[in-house]
Amino acid sequence: MKKLATAAACSLLAACATPPAALSDYSANSGNARNPDQLALDFDKADLTLRVEPASRSIRGDALLTFGTRAPIQRIDLDLDRNLPIDAIEVDGQPLPASSWRNPEGRLAITLPRRLEPGQQVAIRVRYHGQPHVAKKAPWDGGFVWSQTPDGQPWVASAVEGEGCDLFWPCIDHPMGKPKQVDEHISVPAPLVAAGNGIAMGMTEADGWRTWHWRTKNPSTYGISINVGPYKMLEGEYASRYGNRIPLRMWYLPQSEKGAKELFAEFPQILDFFEDKIGPYPFGDEKMGVVETPHKGMEHQTINAYGNKYVKTAYGYDDLLQHEFAHEYFGNQLTNADWDDMWLHEGFGTYMQPLYMQSLRGDQEYFASLMTMRSHIENKAPIVSGKPRREEDVYDTKRGGPGQDIYNKGALVLHTLRGLVGDDVFFRAVREMVYGTPDPKPGHFAPRYGSTPELMAIFKRVSGRDLDWFFQAYVYQAALPELSATRSGNTLQLAWKTQKNTPFPMPVEVRVGERIVSVPMTDGRGSVELPAGTSYTLDPHSKILRREVHIERYQQYLEEQRKLREKKPG
Repeated sequence: MKKLATAAACSLLAACATPPAALSDYSANSGNARNPDQLALDFDKADLTLRVEPASRSIRGDALLTFGTRAPIQRIDLDLDRNLPIDAIEVDGQPLPASSWRNPEGRLAITLPRRLEPGQQVAIRVRYHGQPHVAKKAPWDGGFVWSQTPDGQPWVASAVEGEGCDLFWPCIDHPMGKPKQVDEHISVPAPLVAAGNGIAMGMTEADGWRTWHWRTKNPSTYGISINVGPYKMLEGEYASRYGNRIPLRMWYLPQSEKGAKELFAEFPQILDFFEDKIGPYPFGDEKMGVVETPHKGMEHQTINAYGNKYVKTAYGYDDLLQHEFAHEYFGNQLTNADWDDMWLHEGFGTYMQPLYMQSLRGDQEYFASLMTMRSHIENKAPIVSGKPRREEDVYDTKRGGPGQDIYNKGALVLHTLRGLVGDDVFFRAVREMVYGTPDPKPGHFAPRYGSTPELMAIFKRVSGRDLDWFFQAYVYQAALPELSATRSGNTLQLAWKTQKNTPFPMPVEVRVGERIVSVPMTDGRGSVELPAGTSYTLDPHSKILRREVHIERYQQYLEEQRKLREKKPG
């Protein structure tokens, strides 16, 4: 037999595949600044044809990308991992010579055969193949997951939030790089199923391969995902309080049927909570979709990845399902314009969990959830820097990012803000932030971009109060505000101090004996009269996030115990 030596042949045989090079820094970090050529583009449509080959852990892609232009351009810059060799590129159906493109570090630069003027449209077709980057620990380390089901069948998933869409398709890997529409055609060995984003457009079968067709609108860049397995499907419908009917879909492994049915039963309850508190489900004309994956989970638009093994918390619900679903609102409907504002995804998404518990179970579960989060706040960096950042620069504390504080601290900041302005103002402002309108109705809004300054402006307008001091202290400074309380005779003197000595007129409630006294703290100071022998409690209803020394001591103790465990042999 003649030895196969071509790149095309080797792509089908794992044995002769060249090990991929390490990801370039550019590809490993989502959210690099867009250059003028990318800023000049309107991403109208991506038509993605992907053949997923589990045997060789490789893919073969054919991406037809349609762009409009806002400025004159001679070049199209896309993002695509350099480990996916390009077979051919066409512009408006015209093949380009290989000399017309280059992709040394993962930024694919394509020289156009003609200059494009504003208002013109261009179709770029990129054909490529190769072995996509394999995730070491998805979803925390992004890439493909090539796994097997308990009975040995292929089970494949992608999870690329941190590294970005360019790990498996040519895109603009920036939060504001969303295409207006994506058509997916995912080919997999029969009888496997490929569950995708948006609306099912049918399945075709030929030569032992099945191609599953999907269509979705305005997807987040990392929200496009690959999900392949011998899936079964649960389906139903939710009657929205807004009058529309929302398809419900759950893809699961046959071995997981019991757990999947229990999880599927939670869908209507979660939907009703979010529609009550926030507003209409943003993708009701497509579906609420969940797919069982070989990794923990990820908020892929209308096809959330789920790998929590159907475990419920002590609160009696699946917290992973609820958190990832929250990102359909905070992440997919409302998308941060820059990764620096990632707390708009994670802080709000995290706060929805104690709110959900308060709605279902009451105040005990609400405050218990918040206390768990409070014990994990680190305060090493502000949760917003105020300058453009890449995704990993936010998540990695070693790079100076806030890390997990965008989740836990973000949630406690929102709890404090809610207590300050009241429920009516809080939820009206959040609703306007998510939808761009205070009165959203299905079919009358679209996904949008947001930022922390915009959030501040909305809360100022809705509340009628200048709340800049609040956001400066909690969002743009690392350390928490500190409340000092000094008792002198029958008077308790109170004073706020912030890291940068910025104003902080946060009102404080004090329990004096059996009564509650509200102290305005207009200039950051205030006092309370304490009758002789009377005890007091600061902030008795736990409304305010502030520095608390006992929590810092507990965190220090945990860190010391961790270091001791690491020193023990074996």
